[in-house]
Amino acid sequence: MQQLLREKSQRPTSLVTGGAGFLGSHLVDALIARGDAVVVVDNLSTGRIENLSAAISSGWCTFVFGDLTDGALNLDSILRDGDALPLHRVFHLASPASPEAYEADQWGTLAVNGPVTMSLIELALGSDARFIYASTSEIYGDPLEHPQKETYFGNVDPIGPRSCYDEGKRFGEAAVAAAVRTKGLDGRIVRFFNCYGPRMQIGDGRLIPAALEAMSQNLPFPVQGTGRQTRSMTYIEDAVEALLFVAEHPNLTLQPFNIGNDDERTVADILRALAEVAEVPFERADKPARPGDPQRRRPDLSFARSKGWQPTTSLEEGFRKTLLWFRAERHAGV
Repeated sequence: MQQLLREKSQRPTSLVTGGAGFLGSHLVDALIARGDAVVVVDNLSTGRIENLSAAISSGWCTFVFGDLTDGALNLDSILRDGDALPLHRVFHLASPASPEAYEADQWGTLAVNGPVTMSLIELALGSDARFIYASTSEIYGDPLEHPQKETYFGNVDPIGPRSCYDEGKRFGEAAVAAAVRTKGLDGRIVRFFNCYGPRMQIGDGRLIPAALEAMSQNLPFPVQGTGRQTRSMTYIEDAVEALLFVAEHPNLTLQPFNIGNDDERTVADILRALAEVAEVPFERADKPARPGDPQRRRPDLSFARSKGWQPTTSLEEGFRKTLLWFRAERHAGV
């Protein structure tokens, strides 16, 4: 035990909020693999503790169950009592991400991206830690510019049905920018485009989880709206690789960074590709369009490529890996 404690004290410590979720748990695994000790804070509203089973078993991941929007949660005290301070990196990923989840908790979505982001920035400043904020392509809204560069300001309805998420993330970015300019924060902003892969929350309403849920019940693939709206799907391994790339780059402070894949396809074509990889018939069940649903989405990755990162996983390859996980989960009865 003493040896483990000595080794842990010598490892850099990263804090990951939302670390039991889909994206967060993959990040936790990658951080441990590179030699970090990790503290995860999650209320498990959309995450699963099972996502962290390997990380916790390794001895290098400490899980804290807690709601960051609860003013009674004294994170600084928890970290200090657990000898997790000073922190090396703070990754703020906590937030509902599916329309069903954030529309069901609009106030909480605003809170975790607003005042919680500000309090975590203060925590990072107190440890002289680098702060990485997980933003989203949703800050571009229903874009009038295509593809979307990081310099595009977006086309967002501030009181629309998605505004709690869109504007919450935009506020989070503004908080990072203000702290960089006035408090000396080393802050990074990443904007994720439609991530998918193992550990997704099946049935959360997003495109691929909804399709997998339908497949598991031998139902047609649900298609919101016409199916001609486009998306650019990002496999989770590429997303985490890019996130760490941004986190460790020597010169990306306050330079928003698109993380995605610029293989743009219609929603119908994405589902058709999934059906082909799964070797099931493609049948669609037409559903009403979601209010405010963006009609076109593709990241401009010129900036990312100029810095030395680009995605490497094709849609079909990502689907094959995702289906292996999905079938294993079904076999295990999860």
